[in-house]
Amino acid sequence: MTTDEIIEMFDKYVIANYGRLPRVIVKGEGNYIFDADGNKILDMFPGWAVSGIGHCHPKVVEAIRTQAGELLHIDNTFYITKQGKLAKLLSERAFGGKCFFCNSGAEANEAAMKLARKHTPQEKYKFITAHDSFHGRTFATVTATAQPKYHDGFLPLLAGFEYVPFNDIDALAKAFSDEVAAVLLEPIQGEGGINVATNEYLQTTRELCDKYGAVLILDEVQTGMGRTGKWFGYQHYDIEPDIITMAKALGGGVAIGAMMATAEVAASLVPGTHASTFGGNPLACAAAIAVIEAIEQEYLLDNADKMGKYANQKLQQLKDKHAIIDHIRGKGLMIGVQLTKTGTKIVDKCLAKDLRINCTNDSVLRFMPSMTVTSEQIDRAVEILDGVLSES
Repeated sequence: MTTDEIIEMFDKYVIANYGRLPRVIVKGEGNYIFDADGNKILDMFPGWAVSGIGHCHPKVVEAIRTQAGELLHIDNTFYITKQGKLAKLLSERAFGGKCFFCNSGAEANEAAMKLARKHTPQEKYKFITAHDSFHGRTFATVTATAQPKYHDGFLPLLAGFEYVPFNDIDALAKAFSDEVAAVLLEPIQGEGGINVATNEYLQTTRELCDKYGAVLILDEVQTGMGRTGKWFGYQHYDIEPDIITMAKALGGGVAIGAMMATAEVAASLVPGTHASTFGGNPLACAAAIAVIEAIEQEYLLDNADKMGKYANQKLQQLKDKHAIIDHIRGKGLMIGVQLTKTGTKIVDKCLAKDLRINCTNDSVLRFMPSMTVTSEQIDRAVEILDGVLSES
């Protein structure tokens, strides 16, 4: 089928809830994707940050092949070897917590909020979240997402949520009361524009949660699995949360989400409290185990830190050349280029030159390449962006 025929088929049979780019992607390899017309595209935003170790990493592909020949799915009324192993690997790389597995970041955040409510006294029913956050598309997670554009058409939302400005300690402190069950924050806001939490902000949040007996939930769906140069974003801040959530890069392209809670908090999620039919299935867990092994065997945490600094340096040089760039922010390979005007057309022009980046919050270009990215690939991406900005 031609590109036009495939797009026509989508228009007829697929609900148009996504704004799709006019390419049909048929293959992914490392930091490149290939479309149906034979074009090779440098991907600096792979799979919406899902392919954190590159497209079709050989270790992940082999793990999936092997597992598919043994056991695809078994229900959670049995013990599942791969699920137990994955939980152990994640726990050892975080704060020693226990894991619940699901299929997405939204589901992980739903589980975290339910657990926070279950763990705290009944009179605690409120959640504090931050402006410009993003936590998912279900009713609870879209309510937690403090961006009105995501609420349009779905009112009334769930009760009990209070929004405060990100990094505003005074506003956070004023929002607290004995009715607060939990605070839900991203260490670095992804969809909100790569907004990085300050040390003081997260440390004060931890102190306030302790003071009021609230649960601290950190949404690590984008920051988790090494993107910032550490396994999890919270590890930059000298704190430990009660719960973290993860998804995206965890499965290397396979759908999987996870919630990790301290042993004390996790004990409240008793049988009958919460479940996920496909959560922690052998195939997804095998892929996630392979992701962890690849990150460690290929020293990808170090590469994320090194290449993140290199990309930041190259983008800073671009800022000095183009007035449209206001500033660069981020951590590791989670980088935002703040523009002085909307960036949607810039993204489209970059794609026309076979570079895939993203624009979020209207005026922030997102560079979130895989942890296997090279300096040569970063150079090429910056070269293409430079050309587009020069033409604009």
